[in-house]
Amino acid sequence: MSCCRIFLVGYLLLWPALAAAQTNNPAWQSEWNKTVDLAKKEGKVIVSMPTSAELRKEFDGGFQKAFPAIELELNVGRGASNINKIVEEQSAGVRGVDLHIGGTTSIVTGLLAQNLLEPVMPSMLLPEVRDAKNWWGGHLWADNAKKFIYSFTAYMTETIWYNATLVRPEEIASWDSLLEPKWKGKIAILDPRSPGSGESTWAFLLRIKGEPYLAKLAAQEMTVGRNLRQLGEAVARGKSAVSIGLSYYTYVPFIKAGLPVKPISVIKEGYYAGTGSGNLALLKNAAHPNAAKVFVNWLLSKEGQTAFTKALGQPTRRLDVDTKWTREFGHTSAKEVLTPEKFDELENGSEEVVVKFRKPAMALAEKLFR
Repeated sequence: MSCCRIFLVGYLLLWPALAAAQTNNPAWQSEWNKTVDLAKKEGKVIVSMPTSAELRKEFDGGFQKAFPAIELELNVGRGASNINKIVEEQSAGVRGVDLHIGGTTSIVTGLLAQNLLEPVMPSMLLPEVRDAKNWWGGHLWADNAKKFIYSFTAYMTETIWYNATLVRPEEIASWDSLLEPKWKGKIAILDPRSPGSGESTWAFLLRIKGEPYLAKLAAQEMTVGRNLRQLGEAVARGKSAVSIGLSYYTYVPFIKAGLPVKPISVIKEGYYAGTGSGNLALLKNAAHPNAAKVFVNWLLSKEGQTAFTKALGQPTRRLDVDTKWTREFGHTSAKEVLTPEKFDELENGSEEVVVKFRKPAMALAEKLFR
């Protein structure tokens, strides 16, 4: 073979590497640029998310500032309501939502059970998002297949809050304290018959205290509701003394108004570890698949996770975001106090736990709150 022919063959073999070196454009960057361009053409992303004015503000401001050419449409509501709407729309052939952010039970029993989800990892394009080293515990999944429900938060959750003018924290030293006659008619609970933090706490109590305890608790003539703001206001205004299943983001407006609401931080039997509303799921056949990818990467970036944590007080697992401050508001970051192995022991939101405990707990609540 002549020298010229050898040179030509070698040049052709090396061309891809040479071209990449000349442009200094890694593969992820090319894919990201292409995705952003396609997202701009789609022009919109539709996100289902928890009820929180603060989170809406952070999303509107942060994402829209970063990607002004992509309209962000937010469907706000309790997880169960949002999921039911998505399932109904999908059954009717309507692609009304691109991705959902919320608690695990409604995702597992609704979207996952109906086979409506796409794997999340292929949408994690940016190195800072995709690299497991940036996340406490690596990549954490709520579903058994470890690919459909991505959990970006992890913390110990304090789900008993009280009105400080009506209750001294030492009066609720144990979950058994709530069975005392003085609390009859003075406890508000987020409906445990429907997916949410009320149901999550109810399932935790089923695990550690058993059915007899829950039967006695239900007999305390609690205020059972699904409107987070109304339940929170009942405690903040003193109509109820204690709440179960509500957390910081429900109480933010009342805290800012100077009303006396605080979490019970120390309780004999402890609390569970969870991911709260920090779970991400992508819908199949999304109307705006590229815009959804752009939003996913913004959400899971340092900026997006800072915004989410700031709004809800639910600490991100990202190692480069400060979460120490969330402890003051009833959410102690897992990366501050737990090993990943201990989190696995205490977690209350995986698909396995949902099937084994949370669904039976909801069924029991249906019997007790007829």
